Amino acid sequence: MHKQIGLLCLLFALLSCNSHSENLKTADVNNSWDKKTAHEFQYEIKNAQEPKNIIFVVRNNNSYPYSNLRLIINVADQNKKTILTDTINEIMAKPDGSWIGKGFGEVKEIQFPFRNQFQFPADGTYTIGIIQAMREDKLQGIEDIGVIVEPSKP
Repeated sequence: MHKQIGLLCLLFALLSCNSHSENLKTADVNNSWDKKTAHEFQYEIKNAQEPKNIIFVVRNNNSYPYSNLRLIINVADQNKKTILTDTINEIMAKPDGSWIGKGFGEVKEIQFPFRNQFQFPADGTYTIGIIQAMREDKLQGIEDIGVIVEPSKP
């Protein structure tokens, strides 16, 4: 019995480790994402001359009613000047209805690369805003949303 508990704890610790964890910022959506609610994430960008990858992280549960997720993305500098606006449509489920994300149980996590080799204009603080663009005023089934900004690998 003690061996099983020890193995379970070790497995959980290994699965919990994420190389992105220091660059990941999340917002709790609480299974109901209001269409008018923008989730904003601030990043201090250093070495802007070095390209960065911007990755979105979505955790959904089985009550999410769609196979895709449409998002409106806004990136602004410290003066609130928009440097990028885009609308994206991300696929969340396979044609058979099974979720693409990883995880145990009902909650799945999917990482969507948004921009690879993105060049921020200068060093400073940037805000990445995300709004859901689905037809629902209150989108059910999304647990939380997050952003990773990490250096691009050559």
